[in-house]
Amino acid sequence: MGDLLDDFLGEHPLTESVDLLLPDLAGVLRGKRLPPSAVRSALAGEAFFTTTVYSIDTPGANVAESGLVWDEGDADRPLRLDATTLRPVPWRPGGAQIMGGMAEPDGSGFFADPRHLLARIAGRFAALGLRPVTALEFEFYLIDQDSGPHGAPLVPHSARLGRRPAETEVFAPERVEDQEPFFELVQRYGEAQDLPVKGVLSEFAPGQFEINLGHVDDMVLAADQGAMLKRCIKAAARSTGQRATFMAKPFAEQSGSGLHVHLSLLDREGRNLFGETPDGERHLRHAVRGLQDLMAESMLVFAPNANSFRRLRPLTYAPTAPTWGWNNRTVAVRVPPGGPAARRVEHRVAGSDANPYLVLAAVLAGVLEGLENRREPDEPIVGNAYAKSPVYLPLSWDAAIAAFRAGEYLPRWFGERFCRLFAAVRQGERDRFHGRITPTEYEWYLTTV
Repeated sequence: MGDLLDDFLGEHPLTESVDLLLPDLAGVLRGKRLPPSAVRSALAGEAFFTTTVYSIDTPGANVAESGLVWDEGDADRPLRLDATTLRPVPWRPGGAQIMGGMAEPDGSGFFADPRHLLARIAGRFAALGLRPVTALEFEFYLIDQDSGPHGAPLVPHSARLGRRPAETEVFAPERVEDQEPFFELVQRYGEAQDLPVKGVLSEFAPGQFEINLGHVDDMVLAADQGAMLKRCIKAAARSTGQRATFMAKPFAEQSGSGLHVHLSLLDREGRNLFGETPDGERHLRHAVRGLQDLMAESMLVFAPNANSFRRLRPLTYAPTAPTWGWNNRTVAVRVPPGGPAARRVEHRVAGSDANPYLVLAAVLAGVLEGLENRREPDEPIVGNAYAKSPVYLPLSWDAAIAAFRAGEYLPRWFGERFCRLFAAVRQGERDRFHGRITPTEYEWYLTTV
C-alpha cells in the first residue's frame, strides 16, 4: 500500500493534502483532510476514526438508537484505506483523495462499512464461477446558486432561450450545449480520476441530465466510481456558478432522478451467463425472480429518505411494482435489447439519492437469491406496467421501514446486525424529519383552523 502512495506522490509531486472519504450508510462521503504523511500512517494501519460515522442520518446528526453512539462510548476503530483509489482532485490544486472504510481491531471488516458489505456479497459469486459486470447511470439536476421561496431550487438561466427553461426538451443536444462549460469540466475531472464516463443526455425535465458510466467487473470499484462521479459533478457545477443535486424529486411537477443499475454475469470462460451459455434465458429468469423477491424489503435501500418516495409515482418511469419485461421502461427490472453477449438486466428502482454501495449490494443479493432458489418469475409485462400489476412496492417511508425490518431475505445477505443498524438510522432520520413543522402547515393551518 505504501508503494502505491509513493507511486502516486511521484506522479503528483505537488500534492499537499489528501481528502479521506468514507461513504456512510446514506452514501454521503464523510471524513477529513490529511497530509500525505498521515495517509502513509493510515495505510500502515496506524490511524483510527470514530465508528459513529455509520450512525448518522443524511444531514449528519447522530442517531442514538443505532447502538454505536452511547452504547459503545463513541468508540474509534482502525481505518481501512484503499490505496488503489488514490486520485488527484482536479478542482483543488495540490489536492488528492482516497476512499476507505473501517475495520475491527483484529483487521477484519467492520460490519457497518458499506464498502466491506458490498465486497463480501460480490465475493459470493466466485464460488459459483461467476463474475458480475455492472454499469451505473445517474440522473441529476443542475440548479441555480440562488434559491426560490423557502429554499426551493431554481433551474439555471439558459443563454440559448434568454430565460430559465420551463419545458421538457428530452434528448435535445442543444440543452447539453447550453451547459458546455459544465460538461467539459465533468469530462476533464472524470479523466483525471479514471472515471469511465460513457455518455451524457438531456432528460425529461428542464435542468435534468443523465451521465452513464462504463461497465466494470469490480463491484466496489463501480460504486466508488459512482460516488466519485457525483463528487465531480457537484464540483463542476460549483466551478460554473451552479449547483448539482441528486435529490430524488427536487421539483414536485417534474421528473424524479433515478440510479439505474445494469448487470450481467460472466462465467469462467468469459461468456455472458444470461445470453451466451446453454439455458441463458433460464438463468436470466431466475435472476429476475430473485430481484423480485428482494425488491419490497429492499425499498429502504433504494428509497432511503423522505423525498425519495415522491419520485415513485405512476407514469413517471419510476417503478411502483416488482415488475419485469423485455425492452420496457415501465417495469422495475428491464431486459434491454441486444445480442447474447450484451444481455443484461437493468434495475430501475433506486433513486439517484440512494447509496450506490448498498444499491449494488441489494441487487447482487437478489441475483444470488434467484440463482440459488431457481424459481421462475411471473410473466413479463408487455405494455404499460403501471396498469397491469396488482402488487405494489412499499411506496411510503413508513411502509419501507416496516418492510425492511420484516425482511425475509436481506438479513441473510446483509447480516442481521447491519439490518438492525440501517433500520435504526433510517427510523431516526424519519422521526427527526416528522418532528419538524413545515411552511405549508403554517400557510394552511395557522389562522385557518
